[in-house]
Amino acid sequence: MSVPVSAAAQAAATFEMYDNLDEINRLYRERRWSDGLPIVPPTLERVERMLKATSRARDDVVAHVAPGYGAATVERIAVNCVMAGCDPEYLPVLIAATEAVADPAFNLQGIQATTNPVAVWLVVNGPIRSTLNVNSGLNCMGQGRWSNATIGRAMRLILQNIGDALPGEMDRATHGQPGKYTFCCAENEEASPWEPLHVERGYAAGQSAVTVVGAEGTMNMNTHSKDAAELARVFAETMVHPSSNEYVHGGEPWLVIGPEHAEIFKRGGLSKRDVKARLWERSKLPVKALSGKEIDRARDSRSEELGELTPELLLPISRRLEDIMLVVAGGAGTHSVYVPCFGNSRAVTREIV
Repeated sequence: MSVPVSAAAQAAATFEMYDNLDEINRLYRERRWSDGLPIVPPTLERVERMLKATSRARDDVVAHVAPGYGAATVERIAVNCVMAGCDPEYLPVLIAATEAVADPAFNLQGIQATTNPVAVWLVVNGPIRSTLNVNSGLNCMGQGRWSNATIGRAMRLILQNIGDALPGEMDRATHGQPGKYTFCCAENEEASPWEPLHVERGYAAGQSAVTVVGAEGTMNMNTHSKDAAELARVFAETMVHPSSNEYVHGGEPWLVIGPEHAEIFKRGGLSKRDVKARLWERSKLPVKALSGKEIDRARDSRSEELGELTPELLLPISRRLEDIMLVVAGGAGTHSVYVPCFGNSRAVTREIV
């Protein structure tokens, strides 16, 4: 696949014809280059300033982005970062995230073209969290922090403009979800009683990393329980839902544990693996709870793993208890978040350099 000589030059050429912000945004709407929100014009000056944040050559191909398999050069990534409103120092995060989503384990082809509402969620770990001021505390999945909002938005523009996943065309989501605009946070490592996500996934504590997750959405779990075993039980029972891709395929469910709940697990002496084990056991669902069509799909997907899917067989939500992922984030309050995943996808982590 050929790579344009200069994506920035092509983008800048439009400004010879359109000399004000309203006209530029009208052009981008007509050509479907935006996510429906106003964009920052990717002038040559802005793109050059963005590119100074990386030592990689502008024409380096980071990945080919499904489903259109456009070449994600460093420069093309930079153009979309400018459009999203990113500061230049955010560019390395998006380079690493673009490489991560293209990993075959992530199944970006399936995520981009499905009728499922799945969005790409970015979780940032390591020292870069503080350097870039990525929110891991109060309202970390909500509005109000420039880095969270623009990094997540840039990922969406890359998926759409380079991957060619336009809504209603290659992106066939029945409903979609707000996380498809922007979905990015950091882990609150200081509030966690356990090793951080990136360390669990093989990186050193002093490294910075980004993890990409195929997230179906979020469900608030509000419980005032002060007992670790009870807390694990109610979390597990929240995870159970028969209309779930995770039971069909053996998924990778994610829980964002609030600091108050993390402290309860700590006082109860539960390691991260202990919590995963309890969630895995208590979230099992009888095969007969699925609809007939979903039982057929589960047989296709999981018979090799589980053998005959009899009506009374208890389906685990994931193939292994280790596939349940726990991240500590958020601020004060008796809340945690269940994030069901796409099912037929696995998160991928890459170092940010």
